Amino acid sequence: MTDTRFWDNRRGTIHTRKGGMIFGSGVFSHGYSLLDELVGKTSFFQVLVLNVSGRLPERRLADWLEAVFICVSWPDPRIWCNQIGSLGGTSRASAVASTTAGILAADSTMYGSLPLLNGASFIKNALIKKQAGCTTEQIIELEKKRHKGKPKITGFARPLATGDERVVAMESVTKDLGFCVGEHLGLTYEIQEILFKQYNETMNINGYASAFLLDQGFSVDEIYQIGAVCVESGVLACFVESNNLPPESFLPMRCDDIEYTGVATRSLPPDYRAKNGNTGEA
Repeated sequence: MTDTRFWDNRRGTIHTRKGGMIFGSGVFSHGYSLLDELVGKTSFFQVLVLNVSGRLPERRLADWLEAVFICVSWPDPRIWCNQIGSLGGTSRASAVASTTAGILAADSTMYGSLPLLNGASFIKNALIKKQAGCTTEQIIELEKKRHKGKPKITGFARPLATGDERVVAMESVTKDLGFCVGEHLGLTYEIQEILFKQYNETMNINGYASAFLLDQGFSVDEIYQIGAVCVESGVLACFVESNNLPPESFLPMRCDDIEYTGVATRSLPPDYRAKNGNTGEA
């Protein structure tokens, strides 16, 4: 028989280690008084990390996270998660529904928040392999074997471009905030050097951010969770733009924009036309 004591103990009762509100006393998160110790004294990103990880980071790390959020959320309606925000605005859906739908679209294998999970997993395991004696070249070869001889590594390369200007911007932020290159980020640079020589591929913002945050002590899951809504700003911007224009003005279509490739026009039987008052064609 299955032991159900864990669930039985929670029947009808909410258990939490995060915090909560105590009437008459205040609101708490991981032992901090939200209103007395955090509001006005810490940044939004410090509290975000606290709520995810249970650890209150130093301000410069929170500032680094804010900078990378700016890097990955652009107000460009061509980006597919932003298109959903634009479509929501043009169809007069709510700002919350449209932005949430855009965030969900970014939870994809190619773009947005989910690649953080895969990118961080790769570089974490790669460092474990290197510490166990693998060379950087051998790590890349193992990945190539997994992908039928192709260097398909999450965190490196971009679908439509070579290089990533966002990495350059964040390298400057990292230096200005006084952070050093840690083991994960150092290995990422080594991998980049080999991939660039052999395939003209460089790390993208996913690879850079994943490695940097691993060096700051975050787990793979925490990195993904912190970045869960990283595209929100760009999606919302595109929603607002299309919502301020006449309805259905974002990517409108006429009937003759559609190329019909189905069954050709054909005549209906006389008895069907007589019963239904049809003109005779379908």
